Amino acid sequence: MSGYEKNKSLLYIYSGAGGVDAQDWASMLLRMYQRYSQKRGWNFKILHQSFGEQKGIKNAVAEIGGDNSYDMLKGESGVHRLVRISPFSAKNLRHTSFALIEILPEIIFTEFKLDPSQLKTDTFRSSGPGGQNVNKLETAVRITHLPTGTAVAVQSERSQAQNKEKAMQLLYSKLARKLEQAKIKELSELKPELKSGSIEWGSQIRSYVLHPYQMVKDHRTGVKSSQPDRILDGDLDKFIIRADN
Repeated sequence: MSGYEKNKSLLYIYSGAGGVDAQDWASMLLRMYQRYSQKRGWNFKILHQSFGEQKGIKNAVAEIGGDNSYDMLKGESGVHRLVRISPFSAKNLRHTSFALIEILPEIIFTEFKLDPSQLKTDTFRSSGPGGQNVNKLETAVRITHLPTGTAVAVQSERSQAQNKEKAMQLLYSKLARKLEQAKIKELSELKPELKSGSIEWGSQIRSYVLHPYQMVKDHRTGVKSSQPDRILDGDLDKFIIRADN
């Protein structure tokens, strides 16, 4: 037991190799975890999305609140691979896309202190798909921890103050393992240490094949399903890896 099993979860999604297909795949994964959370009765709130130029998302972060959500979802961290006929290919070519999932526990502010002089805060307008501005006011907030270069952004709340508070929560969770290695040793194992450009072949934990056959397979456990539509709609229970399994 790491001590974080009952904490809220922070879900990070990053599109990888595959261009617009990968960005669309990242948005499909975001929906999959949203549907799974709804099925379990968990609160699911998208805190920030960086949208692709054409479709999908470059990255996103969501907060998942519910009993043992972190304990249930922490095994989802890793690269997820999709094989399908690309809806963006005029020649209907098969395409492989990758996205990285990262699950972290929400860390309480009081667990350690940050020096305000080491934080840089920027404000910007919330944006929607295709880069369109959905808010004329600069209510979205990005906070950067200057010594490590770690940056987080939140645009989900209506006021700048609320977005800043939520961004600080994200930053604490991101920095916990970097700033408190001795105190919070468990966090050093939570984030896959993938080098730039390695969200691709050979590093995936699960594959979702929609063509030429239909199959979802977890490469760690060998668990399979021939119904990828159900899995992508949030029917994930058989694939969830728990510490006590």
